[in-house]
Amino acid sequence: MPETNYSTDRHLVGRAIADITGEPAEAGMLGYGRADQKTTGIHLRLRARAFVFADPLVERRVLLVVTELPLIFSSITQEVLRRLAQRFGDTYTESNVMITATHTHCGPGGYAHHRLYNHSGGFRPRTFAAIVDGIVEAVERAHADTAPATLRLIHGELHEASVNRSRAAFDLNPDEDKDFFPEAIDPQTTLLRIDRDGEPVGAVNWFATHGTSMTNRNTLISGDNKGYAAYHWERVVEGVNYLVDPDPDFVAAFAQTNSGDMSPNLDGKPGHGPTGDECENTRLLGLRQYEAAAKLAAGYMPRMAGIIDYRFLHVDLSAVTVSEEFTGDGREHRTGRPAGGAAAFAGAGYDGPTQWKTFREGRNPGWDFLSRMTYLFAPRLRDAQAPKAIVAPGGLLNRSKPYVQEIVPVQLFRIAELYLLGIPGEVTIAAGLRLRRTVAAALGVELANVLIAGYSNAYFHYVTTPEEYTAQRYEGASTLFGRWQLPALQQIAAQLATALHDESTVPSAPAAPDLSELWQSAKTEPPPDFPPVGQNFGDVLTEPAPEYRAGERVSVEFAGAHPNHDLHRGSTYLMVQRYNGERWRTIADDGDWETTFEWTAGPAQSSRITIGWHSPADAAPGSYRIRYFGDAVKPGSDPVPISGTSPEFRIHDEDHDT
Repeated sequence: MPETNYSTDRHLVGRAIADITGEPAEAGMLGYGRADQKTTGIHLRLRARAFVFADPLVERRVLLVVTELPLIFSSITQEVLRRLAQRFGDTYTESNVMITATHTHCGPGGYAHHRLYNHSGGFRPRTFAAIVDGIVEAVERAHADTAPATLRLIHGELHEASVNRSRAAFDLNPDEDKDFFPEAIDPQTTLLRIDRDGEPVGAVNWFATHGTSMTNRNTLISGDNKGYAAYHWERVVEGVNYLVDPDPDFVAAFAQTNSGDMSPNLDGKPGHGPTGDECENTRLLGLRQYEAAAKLAAGYMPRMAGIIDYRFLHVDLSAVTVSEEFTGDGREHRTGRPAGGAAAFAGAGYDGPTQWKTFREGRNPGWDFLSRMTYLFAPRLRDAQAPKAIVAPGGLLNRSKPYVQEIVPVQLFRIAELYLLGIPGEVTIAAGLRLRRTVAAALGVELANVLIAGYSNAYFHYVTTPEEYTAQRYEGASTLFGRWQLPALQQIAAQLATALHDESTVPSAPAAPDLSELWQSAKTEPPPDFPPVGQNFGDVLTEPAPEYRAGERVSVEFAGAHPNHDLHRGSTYLMVQRYNGERWRTIADDGDWETTFEWTAGPAQSSRITIGWHSPADAAPGSYRIRYFGDAVKPGSDPVPISGTSPEFRIHDEDHDT
């Protein structure tokens, strides 16, 4: 491949952050598949981090957006691209834009145009708008921030941050896969550092572990372990103030890769590992990812050289003819129409079962029998999907309403010496290894420099190896297009990598349809607000104690309003303030780890707002207060800002004798 000499020239890079937090009340959460898990507040705000990487010599660029969302759907990607085209023309297109999710399981859903993912409450326009507006805002800021920069890349290993939740399936793989992962995990942690004038101004880290440290019992919005990792590096270490720094000095994203069978619940059950407390697990797993990345960043990091390039195509994954080069059995096969297996309805045991108690991972005898009977009369279906016990024939359902996506995007980015294969799904580590080997071989590059960028641009569920597929655990049953789905993706990846290597084009194909016109919004308008009887908006219903020791939790309850009237995107519902002798200074808001914002519906359309603050162990002694900000809607009127302020309380250090 022709190379440009970058010994003196530098790349151009822009980076930025924006808030994408959706509705904090009554929105069905996405990830665990439970209709009863609905938002009741905020623990950590969700953010989008955008990175523009430009080649100044050939005027070529790519845009990487890492979002703290459960999933990315084509609904989001299509609308973001539409908005970017209005703003930037053909600078950013489907070919050079990769929008990925960190896969937190505690974000509000209702932003897909496929029915399966809006199962709890329907389509929610406020959440959809918050996500799109935030992503576009981050891109606009990153575009404006573009400036000369040096890129540095390094790899390390991180253990004790993941465990294989489907070991029985993984063990069915051949030795060449299992020997590469002797602990049945993918320990590679990769750091891309962005320097300006010799100083780090940004970083992107890739590591494989699920966003399931917070369990399906949690109803507060959270970026989970990767959200905490980014928060810790930016806010705690670098001092970024999200409310007042629209252009922070440092931006850190913690992105996903092939995490399909990687769980953060090290003890093998939800909310367990390394402790039995899900919030502490979230913090510790995020901290471990940060510490591994920061250690890499602090050491010697080679400077990257090379061009910026990309290839992209749409593929109907339900109708791919896969050559014997990739099938592994010396015969040609075809993928099938999407279908969900029985075990897909059970959920992953390590991370949290679904509400469907009649299903389990592995074999489900009744459904297995029905499918075996069907396969007797449908040999083509059998070749594609057996031994899956088909429960949800997605191809059939799609004939009436769009339930799952069949035409999907697959993408390959080159950022100097780093290669990102954008897959719109959850790839197991062995499946990821095969895809990475396919790309590395076609390009003639180091395997470590080829990463799977999972959860990118759309969503089609899981990707397992053909061997893992036969186990029909949760991941295999969720591999919708059947046993030959991974070989099909390897064939596509080889096509993209070869085109990138040869500087040739890939054939165009029809994109997935835009389904926005088919959707009617759910009835998500909050009702008019009324304060509790005998109270006014903003009144304190439960006061804090007069005094606390540093490290204790402070709680105060206000007469509030429904928080969905205004999502306060880029702002906050609360402030914790300390009096410094001259004025009240804000020290925490609803985007900080130590605070919680909780909404509870009261009688007669009233709302009770509980604000918690876990004071730091090193909190400075002095006077503090907590403030609440909301928006009340009276019948027939627009939202009116409301607020409340708690009585002052004092914080004493540990040695203070009360």
